Amino acid sequence: MNLEESKHKFIQTWGTLGTQWGINKTMGQIYALLFVSSTPLSMESIMKELTISRGNASMNLRGLIDWGIVYKEIVPGERKEFYRAEKDMDELIITIAKERSKREIKPAVKILKEVSTNTQNNSEEAIYFINQTNTLHKYLSKADNVLEKVTVYNENWFSKLIIKMLK
Repeated sequence: MNLEESKHKFIQTWGTLGTQWGINKTMGQIYALLFVSSTPLSMESIMKELTISRGNASMNLRGLIDWGIVYKEIVPGERKEFYRAEKDMDELIITIAKERSKREIKPAVKILKEVSTNTQNNSEEAIYFINQTNTLHKYLSKADNVLEKVTVYNENWFSKLIIKMLK
């Protein structure tokens, strides 16, 4: 497999994996393209490489910037905007963990707290519901607390811990 084929396969696979991580396919592909690019890319280069529209590229670049894993970069002598991906794996993992907590875990914790304290009905079914949602609320709160503490330390040990756990 030559470089272009390998690059294409990586970008396509990363896009597909992105859908399992809570981002859309194009967003994953843009990140993958920027990740394997040795220089920052313009929106036009991204559009051409991935054969996507300007609107699609713009919307997904904005999303990646909001996630904190893609940055605008100024290239001297150029008027276009250029983009680069976060390439430090420790920083990437920590940033994604924080964002997923903010977007997924914290809203769930808030709703679970709200529904698990509803004591207007004392039926057996209501008590069971409150117990179950309260248990889930406590568990998710603890998990989010651990995640917050772990992401505070943005040193190499976080990646090494994950790699050890996966072995």
